[in-house]
Amino acid sequence: MGTLQSQENSPEEALPTESSGPWAMTRRALMIVLLLGLLLGSSMLLVYIFQSCCPRPCETQVHLDLLARYQASGDTSVAPCTDFFSFACGNPNGTRNSFQTLEEENKSRLQRILESPGSQHLGSGEEKAFQFYSSCMDTPAIEAAGAGPLRQVIEELGGWRISGHWTSLDFNRTLRLLMSQYDHFPFFRAYLGPHPDSAHTPVIQIEQPEFDVFLKQEQEQKISAQIFREYLTYLNRLGTLLGGNPDKVQEHASMSIAIASRLFQFLKPVEPRRAPGELYHMVTIDQLQEMAPTIDWLSCLQATFTPMTLSPSQPLMVHDLEYLKNMSQLIEDELSKHRDFLQSHMIWGLVRTLSPALDSNFQEAYRELNQKLQELRVQPPMPAHPRWKTCVEKTGAFFEPTLAPLFVREAFGPSIRSAAMELFGGIKEALLARLKSLPWMNEEARKEAQDRVIKLQVEIGAPEWALKPELARREYSDIQLGPSFLQSFLSCVRSLQARTVRSFLQPSPHHRWKVSPWEVNAYYSISDRVVVFPAGLLQPPFFHPDYPRAVNFGAAGSIMAQKLLHSLHQFLLPGGCQACDTHALQGTRLCLESHYAAFPLPRGTSFNGSHTFLEDAADVGGLAIALQAYRKRLLGCHGDTTLPNLDLSPQQLFFRSYTQVMCRGSGPQDSQDTHSPPTLRVHGPLSNTPAFARHFHCPNGTLLNPSSHCQLW
Repeated sequence: MGTLQSQENSPEEALPTESSGPWAMTRRALMIVLLLGLLLGSSMLLVYIFQSCCPRPCETQVHLDLLARYQASGDTSVAPCTDFFSFACGNPNGTRNSFQTLEEENKSRLQRILESPGSQHLGSGEEKAFQFYSSCMDTPAIEAAGAGPLRQVIEELGGWRISGHWTSLDFNRTLRLLMSQYDHFPFFRAYLGPHPDSAHTPVIQIEQPEFDVFLKQEQEQKISAQIFREYLTYLNRLGTLLGGNPDKVQEHASMSIAIASRLFQFLKPVEPRRAPGELYHMVTIDQLQEMAPTIDWLSCLQATFTPMTLSPSQPLMVHDLEYLKNMSQLIEDELSKHRDFLQSHMIWGLVRTLSPALDSNFQEAYRELNQKLQELRVQPPMPAHPRWKTCVEKTGAFFEPTLAPLFVREAFGPSIRSAAMELFGGIKEALLARLKSLPWMNEEARKEAQDRVIKLQVEIGAPEWALKPELARREYSDIQLGPSFLQSFLSCVRSLQARTVRSFLQPSPHHRWKVSPWEVNAYYSISDRVVVFPAGLLQPPFFHPDYPRAVNFGAAGSIMAQKLLHSLHQFLLPGGCQACDTHALQGTRLCLESHYAAFPLPRGTSFNGSHTFLEDAADVGGLAIALQAYRKRLLGCHGDTTLPNLDLSPQQLFFRSYTQVMCRGSGPQDSQDTHSPPTLRVHGPLSNTPAFARHFHCPNGTLLNPSSHCQLW
């Protein structure tokens, strides 16, 4: 008896053989059909993967518009390995600020919304917003009213000595009215902000006032007698427009400038104000009354922050206590000798605050002053500010709850938001992966950093309330429009003040946005541990769902990575990471500072590596994280598209789009700006990224392909 296999046919033996005629033909036909099916299925799968992962063909209008932006901004005659900033942005002194350009485009979009016929709902707050914008644009009516509405306001404040009609100054009554009814703070600023010990508890904060630009120049020791004369000419012109006697106007204008100059001298320099223990002082209203007795603090603050109920024991957050003490003494001295000069100083400040609501004579006076000051500083003239832009800005400030949903619906639909969230998810994933390889972090510090990133909240596009269309039609019962535009303007000022106070008094578990949805500033909130990316930022040329992935990751992706790294700044501060290898961290920090210090700077700019270190670290790390996320995305997408006629590979386009974010002129830097000059923000991170030199074929030793690199993030 044989084996089982020998007794039964195998499956192959049970089938007919190839030589058995009809079956052979059938088998061959089945094989051909199966092969064709596999080929067709594979082709459809590849097409599906390509279409679902990669952008649309680059001949679409959105790609051509982006191409036009890049061709208009760059200078391809410059060698990218020696000056990539000029290659991508053009001449540093003539470069337009990419963020400012995008901000202007967002305002243009708001303008189109506000000028769309038939889009408002009658009787709603939406209608009031459109009416306010329309009355702001009605310059013939504003010109016809002239200075009359402003003179009426001055009369309500007690008049003005230079125009011949005034009553003896009740200083605190006038100050109270200016603060509560006109949102003007001539000697200090008072506003609601988060309590230092509890982010969702509001506290009244007292800071220095906004000083005019010519005083800031004095701080930099660039002031001249000619600048003072120009400013005096401006104040004289305002006084004349209000019917003042020329001799009295000249005298009061000179005294107003003297008062402002003395107040400015009371300010502490920036660095001492930032010292530990000097950022703020917590005092009660009673205590502040003793230290700065000239101001009736309780009555002035109570009028300003109604419906809050204040008492003498109310805590205040004061940012420069010595300034307030000296300011109080100065006012006391002036009240005893020159009460009318003090009132003139307050009214002149009010006129400047209200200038957007006044006729063209007042606005032209201010424009000419700025033009003269720019000439004296040997700076290019400031571009004219068209009327529509002023009206858009004021309508947006007064009617944000109405315009926010309209802007989001127009510029940031669900598909755009979904694509932005997907991009953020890729950036966040790349950061978490990168934390695993940092040599200066041990496991304890790495886990803490990863937990912080994982728990971080993100808000993209607009706050939750702005995504509700019904808020666009909310009521503004306290706003009365007319009969003059100035009166409409002041009614909106008072409504906004009251709305701001009420919003702080209402408990909210959510983060309070610091920007409007159409603005372009992303930020990280330390108190709420949330990163915010407004809809106004996630627009062309930084982001579009149909862009090549290289553009979205290089521009918007690098911004997202930078803000995520802001949540980890503490690890880089002295003593901020006890579990880190401090020796290795310090060596990497010195490496980065030396790396940046090696670059030449445009004339007139300066660099302080210790002052800009945290932002430099975020720039370098942000680029590295965005590049890592882009590479991973390419693996899933099987490639990326490029822009026609730009002659850049996808990887080169990534670096080009990163640089587009940094394009801006290299003018004088604000002393409080913690960023490096624009050229350094480009060349520092790119030269620290070996992939840049590889993709642009930079020879060893060129400016953007140094022999060593620093890995901080």
